[in-house]
Amino acid sequence: MKVRNDIDIKEVTNINAVKHRNFPQVPKVIFGKGCFNQLGEILLPQRKHADAPFIFLVDDVFKNTELAKKIPLLFNDELIFVSSAEEPKTNQVDQLVHDILQKYTSLPSGIVGIGGGTLLDLAKAVSLLLTNKGSAADYQGWDLIQKPSIYKIGVPTISGTGAEVSRTTVLLGPEKKLGINSDFTVFDQVVLDPEVTVGVPKDQWFYTGMDCYIHCIESLNGTYLNAFSKSYGEMALELCKEVYLENLEALESREKLMMASWHGGMSIAYSQVGVAHAMSYGLSYLLGIKHGIGNCLVFQHLEEFYGEGVALFNEMKQKHQIELPTGICKDLTEDDFDTLCSVALKMEPLWENAIGKNWKETITPEKLKSIYRKI
Repeated sequence: MKVRNDIDIKEVTNINAVKHRNFPQVPKVIFGKGCFNQLGEILLPQRKHADAPFIFLVDDVFKNTELAKKIPLLFNDELIFVSSAEEPKTNQVDQLVHDILQKYTSLPSGIVGIGGGTLLDLAKAVSLLLTNKGSAADYQGWDLIQKPSIYKIGVPTISGTGAEVSRTTVLLGPEKKLGINSDFTVFDQVVLDPEVTVGVPKDQWFYTGMDCYIHCIESLNGTYLNAFSKSYGEMALELCKEVYLENLEALESREKLMMASWHGGMSIAYSQVGVAHAMSYGLSYLLGIKHGIGNCLVFQHLEEFYGEGVALFNEMKQKHQIELPTGICKDLTEDDFDTLCSVALKMEPLWENAIGKNWKETITPEKLKSIYRKI
């Protein structure tokens, strides 16, 4: 056997210098009409013992509903209804963690989040803070979590945010709106049942679906685009077009939007979002505007960045007779606009994806203020 002895050490060094992110994905997912009924069966092998409960964090819109009655409570499991009227906050996570640790002598067997993006993000954050000391605000950023969370399951009851598949949990903190971005954030199990999305109000259905649509537009037009994110983004975009531009049967529409949300979330695992998301974070932080509608409020004014995408957005909005609120920023002070810009400009990876490495040359507070003033 001939041994190669002419390998250039520089060649080896260059090869080894390339580092690719090794992102996790949800290891288990169940999909289909009625699969929520299998939740108890899924949880049973994960139960550590009778004194280690499952904690169910559930959107309070499901109080006294059939869905709530189907939740498979055993032993000392706890059902906590949480309002999704506002964005999830770091101090809210801290309080839930404190209450759980005070009440139980051992860690829960797991956390189950049932609801939209707010409840899914809360479930992910609580599961992480039960094993990582400190406040949720300490972990807002990239890869700050040091220990795996306890077991966690996500059950989305509305589709579009991609929270069920993402490696982040977006929280409003005392100083910023920013996700806990970590490999440990991803759910261990997701339950995708299109039946549990029945009855979502039309405007909310539109806003969360547009969150997915805007994910796709920003990912597919970004500088971080690659074959991985492109394949998922293109599939999600086509599904969004079918849901919002074609006349689908109700169940088919729910199924396709659920899959669009999944693929849209996957599209940014190896990519990023862009201008609308960066600027909507400012609206959420200062004014408490929910993420989905915040994206829509910004995106309608982004023809400069996403011309064809904005045109299609307007077509979808018109087809479903959605009227976006106006005058949101008309009474803001100059200090308020400075706060909006400060929060938005801190989202550096989003701006780099949208504009490129030299984004600071063109994206200035004055430019952002000109867009915010239109909202």
